[in-house]
Amino acid sequence: MAGSLTQIEMEALDEAARTAMQARDFHTARRCLAQLAEADPDHVEPWLKLAAVCRGLGDLQAALDALDRGLIAAPRHYVALLMRATLMEKTHHPDAADAFGIALTQAPENEALLDGPTLAATRHARQVHARHIAAKRDFLAKTVEEGAHQRSAFEQKKIRFFIEDALHLRTRYVQEPVQFYYPGLPHYEYFERDLFPWLEAFEAATDEIREELLGVIDEGFTGFTPYVEYDATLPLDQWKDLNHNPDWGAFHLVRGGRRYDQNADRCPRTMAALSKLPQPSISNRGPNAMFSALKPHTRIPPHTGVSNTRLVCHLPLIMPDQCFFRVGNETRPWKMGEAWVFDDTINHEAWNDSDEVRIILLVDVWNPFINPVEQVAIKAAMEAMDAYGASAPTEDG
Repeated sequence: MAGSLTQIEMEALDEAARTAMQARDFHTARRCLAQLAEADPDHVEPWLKLAAVCRGLGDLQAALDALDRGLIAAPRHYVALLMRATLMEKTHHPDAADAFGIALTQAPENEALLDGPTLAATRHARQVHARHIAAKRDFLAKTVEEGAHQRSAFEQKKIRFFIEDALHLRTRYVQEPVQFYYPGLPHYEYFERDLFPWLEAFEAATDEIREELLGVIDEGFTGFTPYVEYDATLPLDQWKDLNHNPDWGAFHLVRGGRRYDQNADRCPRTMAALSKLPQPSISNRGPNAMFSALKPHTRIPPHTGVSNTRLVCHLPLIMPDQCFFRVGNETRPWKMGEAWVFDDTINHEAWNDSDEVRIILLVDVWNPFINPVEQVAIKAAMEAMDAYGASAPTEDG
């Protein structure tokens, strides 16, 4: 304990301050609390009380000074940060809106824990800070307008993401592959179409692919199996509700590089369209292609894929309203006949809120930022890794 006061003397000062405040003798309360805070500077509570009394007396600068002293003792104290921002707003400080933002980083997730005045101040803080960030975003957007005609649509998008990230308007999602991470690849949620010269031709085959799918459906969904099929003893409980559950079904055409003849033979035009795509041919790994069916009112939980060396392409074939897909920060509805390519090693999820089944053609392709020389090495490394498990020498030789 700092200062020369004993614990009994400090308790007496605290009681005297409380009595003075009840009597609305704020000057006496201020003197008592100032003495108490200086005697015990490493605890935030006396400084908070002193700031509240100074604010009641109209001495806002003294209140701010007391809060600054308290925050030295407890830099993450939410009420102190919030009160400081509120006082900065009252004194028209130019950094008040930013101070509200700093305070909100320490706000409790459960607002039910806050008392009435603190809850009201919290909601006000959110409004002030949101207006401030929106104004700053507009200002920055206008600033970078000069030269916009020299940038591609994708470059414009990256600049927008750069600004939104700097203003903490976007969550910073990155690649988190379950197993294989190849360094140096860009972290894009949805990739730009011009990176895939084959995409338009693939979309042009939508009608004939859909016709073959409808033939499969007319036969009672024969050939569809649960998309998720894990041993229940594995630590994959995020899939508990969908494991071995046909609510998310797959009609495999090619799986882990193996052609499913009984299914593929029923869809020759689909297989012809797939043959023109740059799919990774890696034993036991790829390519993969399937019709993916999501039943009504079913949600695929957030997850990430196995490897960033491949991307995933979706071609919608049966698409009722109220079906959505999120990758990272961006949520999109599918549009019939329009494919997209995304990085499935970035956190993503899908849901079907309609009363009908949703079906897409799902296929993996090489990441276009991996050149053919790298593809050969990646294929060799993945196949060797799988082979090693079966042929590795034991300690017995």
